[in-house]
Amino acid sequence: MPEFDLDSFKKTWQEQPVQEKYDDNEILKMLNRKSRNYVKYIFWISVAEFIFFSVLGLFYFFQGEESNSFIKVLERLGAQKTPEVENNFDNTYLAIKILSLLVTAYFVFKFYQNYRKIKIEENLKGLITRIIKFKKTVNAFILISIVLLVAFTSVFTAFIFYALNTQNIEPKTADLTIVIVGIVVSMVLSILLIWLYYKLVYGIIIKKLDRNLKQLREIDSQEI
Repeated sequence: MPEFDLDSFKKTWQEQPVQEKYDDNEILKMLNRKSRNYVKYIFWISVAEFIFFSVLGLFYFFQGEESNSFIKVLERLGAQKTPEVENNFDNTYLAIKILSLLVTAYFVFKFYQNYRKIKIEENLKGLITRIIKFKKTVNAFILISIVLLVAFTSVFTAFIFYALNTQNIEPKTADLTIVIVGIVVSMVLSILLIWLYYKLVYGIIIKKLDRNLKQLREIDSQEI
């Protein structure tokens, strides 16, 4: 058995190449690239959502599904379908759908803008600012999506009372209660589904951006 030489072992160990550590500039470039990719993912998800809801909205509009649902509620409350009420409802529904698509298109554009700006951003403080602004844009998009849902539900409910009032109909309290509760429950469930969807899809990406933001702030604090 060969004799163990401690001095030789130390010399061999000291001669081993030391693995280089990443400096702040290299870390900054990696975080910039990762952040850019996360923003890009949200951009393409929003594009897919815009296309999906555009096609879905057109399908339901031409099929008259929303109008049929509205008429069924009126009939349950004892009201009759009239051309005036139906046309007003269809026009208002179309206006809300167009508004919804315009809002979504605006945020798609904003996400793309954020992606392009982060792509060319090299300044540390600027990158931190852009990530914070992007998070605010995402939160605004989620909030406005919920507001639009509430607005549509409110318009739907208002048209029910408008139709009842124009025909001088006083529905049974039980039937009216069932309809109102059904509308409220549907709205609450829809809001929860929207929140859950954005929490799962957007939330995962935002958490990764938050980790990048934390590291960027640590680098920034070291430079001060």
